[in-house]
Amino acid sequence: MSEVEYRQSRFSVPAGAADVLLIRHGESAPAHPDRPFPLVDGQGDPDLAPQGREHAERVAQRLAGAGLDAIYVTTLRRTVQTAAPLAARLGLTPQVEPDLREVHLGEWEGGLFRQKVAANDPVIHRMHAEQRWDVIPGAESAEALSTRVRGAIERLATAHPDQRIAVFTHGGVIGQVMALATGSRPLAFLGADNGSITRIVVTADRWIVRGFNDAAHLGADFAAEAAALS
Repeated sequence: MSEVEYRQSRFSVPAGAADVLLIRHGESAPAHPDRPFPLVDGQGDPDLAPQGREHAERVAQRLAGAGLDAIYVTTLRRTVQTAAPLAARLGLTPQVEPDLREVHLGEWEGGLFRQKVAANDPVIHRMHAEQRWDVIPGAESAEALSTRVRGAIERLATAHPDQRIAVFTHGGVIGQVMALATGSRPLAFLGADNGSITRIVVTADRWIVRGFNDAAHLGADFAAEAAALS
């Protein structure tokens, strides 16, 4: 009689689950004090920087063979521009999910947030200490962000059972998804690299984290440090 063996099993996506790849948009154009970013529904809407367009090409190379069934973008053009090379390769038309747009930064929109980060503004320290965005005047509350992000992810999962999708979104949103999936502090996962890939598997009763901030396709020159929001 042969000896019974129990090998370690590899992860497999549960039946009916959605395999969701969250891609942070490529690096966007620099902010200038005298030239605020144009706004869409009150949120900064810069184009990609040249480095961001390279991020987009590298994402397309990485995911061209990933077996994607759909591509999603937000209302902000930096996600649309980042998704474009991959969409062209696969012949997929990106769909828009407005509720995965970046966290609203209130009076610090249009590029001012970056300037405040660079100046080491005390409000930034308070934001991290209190783990909430709305210490910034007029910014979105943690509760509002959590509600809309959770609702969007659940809608996408319901629409794509047994499928893999690519969602081009923003650093604040990716951080919120990870906080919801892990039960971490709200800003614990803030700082995903531009062009990085975060993967969650969404079932009817849980969100399974399979990877965060995968930047292997970007190379050390592109993933040296995370950029500020917007």
